[in-house]
Amino acid sequence: MRLWHYEIIPFLPKGQLLSQWRELNSIFAKEDRHVLINYVYEYDRTDLRAYTKLIMDEMGKRGYRIRSFDKMNNYFSGVADVPVAHPFVNHHNDEYLEICFYNLKEKFIRGQKDYERLDYDRLVAYVLPKLEKKNK
Repeated sequence: MRLWHYEIIPFLPKGQLLSQWRELNSIFAKEDRHVLINYVYEYDRTDLRAYTKLIMDEMGKRGYRIRSFDKMNNYFSGVADVPVAHPFVNHHNDEYLEICFYNLKEKFIRGQKDYERLDYDRLVAYVLPKLEKKNK
């Protein structure tokens, strides 16, 4: 279980993007606890709502249809739909971007079926300059 750094979302292979929606629905249904996502409960629900919107927007761009919004709507009932420029700002930092990058790099190296060279190259072109700047 992992919520990806928000900047990586457009570069996620299909499997990871669809897994995000499943994981979010699990959070909506039973507020799952897991070492890799527990930090989301330290934030106002507006952050999770903004992150969810990023996932939904990317799914829409790729033509994926969401069958049900029931769990999400129940979870966010009464939560304002306000813009959040940087969801989970204290956790989705440069270090987390690097962790997510290397996780996706390993998936590519190991031959994940839905992860094409072009997609990986786009990820590298986006992330490496940020990591190089961070490490200077």
